[in-house]
Amino acid sequence: MTVATNGDPVIWGQVVLPGLQPREALSAGLALVIGLAPYLLGRALLTTEKDQRDLLLALLLGALGYSLPMLLEVRLSPQLNIWIYGYFQHLFEQMMRGNGFRPIVFLYHGLWAAFLALTGVLAACALARAESAPRRRLALLAAAAWMMLVLVLCKSLASLLYALVFAPLLLLAGGRMQIRLAALLACLALAYPAARGAHLLPDQAVVSAIARLAPERAHSLAFRFGNEDVLLARAEERPLFGWGLWGRHHVYDPDTGRPLTITDGRWIVVLGMFGWAGFLSEFGLLALPLLLAWRRLGAGPPPPLAGAMALMLAVNLVDLIPNATLTPLTMLLAGALLGWAERAPVQDVAARPSGAPPHPAPAFRTVL
Repeated sequence: MTVATNGDPVIWGQVVLPGLQPREALSAGLALVIGLAPYLLGRALLTTEKDQRDLLLALLLGALGYSLPMLLEVRLSPQLNIWIYGYFQHLFEQMMRGNGFRPIVFLYHGLWAAFLALTGVLAACALARAESAPRRRLALLAAAAWMMLVLVLCKSLASLLYALVFAPLLLLAGGRMQIRLAALLACLALAYPAARGAHLLPDQAVVSAIARLAPERAHSLAFRFGNEDVLLARAEERPLFGWGLWGRHHVYDPDTGRPLTITDGRWIVVLGMFGWAGFLSEFGLLALPLLLAWRRLGAGPPPPLAGAMALMLAVNLVDLIPNATLTPLTMLLAGALLGWAERAPVQDVAARPSGAPPHPAPAFRTVL
């Protein structure tokens, strides 16, 4: 539908962006299928309590292994992609922070590396909470402390704040509370574009509050909000299915042809390119496991790590508002949680007589 509604060219002075052809529908569809593959694999293969532990352990071990080249780049500057592949994958000046560097290694941006370190912190805390053996728990807490140190060196304020808020919740809060909080965060993420478009959020108050703590970060946040306003106005011109590919959703200078907008958050990228249909499809698919996990609380206490997985997914979903940290690991985690939520038994408490023993209802199946 995006291709069908964008057959006309977009003209900004000297800049002419061509209309979309049927081949764009095929290429974009194939890219979406590839991105969806980890989601479907997690849904099919990672549904039990053991699978949840294995997945979190794999995330922790991967983050621990990746922390070594990250520390190398903190010391020597981001050079590994240049040494091995012969080019730098982003803007080098964005990897400079304060008097040092933040690592990127082989990822798209330093924010992705920081979020990987955050994933390691949260996975270690979740596993430590579920571990009964004192020595293993101590080792997992040590791993969490190590990844926290790496996260500090990544110099990403958002990921550091996530760790300070959610790591204690993973260590102290129960599974029910974790899932309820994750479902609430999912609803807030889904509602953010509508609230942003309706000017219901106190943008200036947030910027002013941050300016008192970190003026540089406040300037960056104000710049993001300004870009969002322009891009939202552009997206409202074609709200249902968006503007499609080739940067048609951006605003350009009609004289120089240079783009005047920059997309940071994943939500504004999807909304501009594929409209509300695309946003609700993608973000709804990520929020669905969290809402089903909340629905499953009526069946009794969740497994020890289900709440932790829900909270980790919710953190990533929230981070898609300021950033675009959607990775195959996000999709794998969401698919695994959906697979568990679909297969978990549900007790129809209202239907059974008072004092009757609980009985499982037929498993709810979601048609994707």
